[in-house]
Amino acid sequence: MFLILSVLFVLLIIYFFFFGRKSKPKNTIVDAKEIDFDILLNEHVEFYKNLAIDNKKIFKNSVKNFLENTSIEGVGIEITQLDRVLIASSAAIPIFSFPDWRYKNLTSVILYPDTFNGQYQYEGEERRILGMVGTGYMNGQMLLSRTALIQGFSKNKGKNHTAIHEFVHLLDKSDGSTDGIPEILMTHDYSIPWLKMMHQEMREIEKGKSDIDSYALTNEAEFLAVVSEYFFQKPDTFEKNHPELYDILSKMFLQNPAKD
Repeated sequence: MFLILSVLFVLLIIYFFFFGRKSKPKNTIVDAKEIDFDILLNEHVEFYKNLAIDNKKIFKNSVKNFLENTSIEGVGIEITQLDRVLIASSAAIPIFSFPDWRYKNLTSVILYPDTFNGQYQYEGEERRILGMVGTGYMNGQMLLSRTALIQGFSKNKGKNHTAIHEFVHLLDKSDGSTDGIPEILMTHDYSIPWLKMMHQEMREIEKGKSDIDSYALTNEAEFLAVVSEYFFQKPDTFEKNHPELYDILSKMFLQNPAKD
C-alpha cells in the first residue's frame, strides 16, 4: 500500500508541474540562423565585447551550439532573441576556455518572468527563488528568473549573476557530485588547497570580514557558485580583495578576466 501511495504521489507532482501551472512552458529549440548574434552580443554582453576578434568567433560558436542543443521554454512569457542570447552567453562564459565541453546534464532552460517559489509558481507569496538546477524528476532542467538574467548583464551590474551561478552548479555536478569541487575544472593537486582556502574564507564571511555574499556559507557547492559570479562580474575588485581565491579560480577556469 505504501509503495502504491508513493507512486501516486510522484505522479501527482509530475502532473502538477506539467499541467497544473497557469502557463505551460513552450518548448523551443531555435535555428541559430534566425538570431543576429553580432548586434545582441555587442550591445548586451560585456564579456564578449572585451574579447579579441578570434576569441569572439569562439564565443559566438559556443553560444550557437548551446542554442542548437538546448530547449529554452517560457512560463508566462514569450521567449525573445535576447533571452536566448543572454542564457546561452551565461552558459558560454564559464566554459570559454573549454570550447569542446558540453552541458550534457542539461536539456532545457525554463525562464520565468520573475522570482518563483518551491512549487514553481510565479504568482502569490513565498516567491524568493531566482534560479535553480533541477533534481529528481526535474533533472536536466534549469529554472531562471528573467529579471535576474537581465540584471546580471546590465550596465549597473553588481557581483551577482544568477545564470552564471546556476551554470557553475552544472559544471560542478558534471562529475556526479555537487560538492564545490568540479573535476572538469580542477586537477587533484588543486583540490586540497581549494578546500582549505574555501573554509578559511567561509570563516571570514561568518566574522563579517569578507565582501563575498553570505549565501556562500550555505555549503561548498554554493561557495563555488557565489565566488564564480564575483570572479566573472567584478574581476578587478575580486582580484584586489581576494588575490589567492582569484588565482585559483583563474587556474580552474583557465581565464584571467582582470587582465584580459
